[in-house]
Amino acid sequence: MLALLAYVHFLLYLCSDFIGKSGQNGVFLRGKRGQNNVFLHGKSGQNICNSMINRKLDNIIANHYAQQSTALLLSGARQVGKSYAIRKYGQQNYTCFVEVNFIQQPEAIQLFRNAKSVADFLLRLSTFVQQPLVKGETLIFFDEVQVCPDILTWVKFLVESGEYRYALSGSLLGLQLKDIRSIPVGYLSEVEVFPLDFEEFVRAVGVGDATIDALRNAWENHDEVDAMIHNKMLQLFDLYLIVGGMPAAVQTYLDSNDMQQVIQVQQDIIRMYRKDIAQYDVAHKLYIQNIFDLIPSELNAQNKRFILKKVDRNIKFSRSENDFVWLSDAGVALPTFNVEAPCMPLLLNKQRNLFKLFQNDVGLLACQYASGIQMKILNGETDINFGAIYENLVAQELKAHGYDLYYYNSKKYGELDFLIEENGEIWAIEVKSGKSYRNHNSLSKCMFCDEFHVKRSIVLCNDNVHVEDDIMYMPIYMIMFLQRHRRMEQMIYKVDIRGL
Repeated sequence: MLALLAYVHFLLYLCSDFIGKSGQNGVFLRGKRGQNNVFLHGKSGQNICNSMINRKLDNIIANHYAQQSTALLLSGARQVGKSYAIRKYGQQNYTCFVEVNFIQQPEAIQLFRNAKSVADFLLRLSTFVQQPLVKGETLIFFDEVQVCPDILTWVKFLVESGEYRYALSGSLLGLQLKDIRSIPVGYLSEVEVFPLDFEEFVRAVGVGDATIDALRNAWENHDEVDAMIHNKMLQLFDLYLIVGGMPAAVQTYLDSNDMQQVIQVQQDIIRMYRKDIAQYDVAHKLYIQNIFDLIPSELNAQNKRFILKKVDRNIKFSRSENDFVWLSDAGVALPTFNVEAPCMPLLLNKQRNLFKLFQNDVGLLACQYASGIQMKILNGETDINFGAIYENLVAQELKAHGYDLYYYNSKKYGELDFLIEENGEIWAIEVKSGKSYRNHNSLSKCMFCDEFHVKRSIVLCNDNVHVEDDIMYMPIYMIMFLQRHRRMEQMIYKVDIRGL
């Protein structure tokens, strides 16, 4: 651990011209990748970024309340920052911010259940929180709504009254989605929240807009990245592999640079997930816990496909499918399904019984592996299966950026790590952690197969940007720029009904 701390302390020393504005806190990196050469520092010798972490979610929330009159529901796994984001926005933008947490304040459940009208509901609320509600200047936040589904039936009437604005948050652990879907359209908008993605992470540790913009231009124009910046981004990428994107883990790192404290936070989150599994699905908790615990070892296997027989030798997929769905809906696991062929649309080629199961956060995955793996990752030691860790990060980035997760595997053509749909095209993504990243027989076969619809091929690796044989070789950290674009083209069609 002393060696790890030395790495961290050195990682933060370096490069004011690379990261952060002049005079501001930043992350400084120097030296070759894999060396113990990281040191972070801030103003007056303080650690960087003791302030709040800024996220893309902040803009999503602000845009919602500026443009829509509906209530906003933030859903997602525990500890991804849902409640914090709403609380931060409400306290900064409203004269009156009211919060009710149905887990911490269970007495509120029965209180609102017995309400007779909107006026009665709001009177009970004002009495419960012991503060007046200011019309037009109040944001009311109902947290942990999964334990009080009655609130969801009140949303329509509360929004219709138009006196106040509303926000809801709930973990998908045990949340009845059918109850949410029963809310009439026009009264509730839902946003799924994920851990910090890599771009949010590097901004949190001090990387400035100029650097991000330069990297984005290199991605879009297929230009080589400056060697110094490239090496330092790879170091930050390694750091993200072990810190991950859970806000509490990231903030702990920023405040202390102590990896042991970060690991403790991650272990607490994993224990919380296992406790939630036992609490919310008593009938199937054993199977779900076993599936959850097997994710790291299954990803470490050669083909990374989840083998159901390891949970129960006699169990069939039809009996356990709901257990996998439960973990997916809870946001703690990311299933990636095999397709029969890389052809549009991928959904119709999906094989629901063949899938890989990734962890929702790469930092949690690293924490679940053997003790000491963190230092090995930072040192780039070759005895680690970086492929599994890299693929997990890519999966969570793609999911957070709006993509459904698919892969392709066949005896004839081999395996493609990820397939995505982008503007009506299929893109193939290969993830390579070693020096032999140009060895991709499966990708080459599928590219030139007339039966398939692969229009673009990307190899994510540790090398710099270059294009060769219609394949884009991109540094692994540039996954942060792969964002789903939903192009809305004009579609005008008029039927000639003359003569009817």
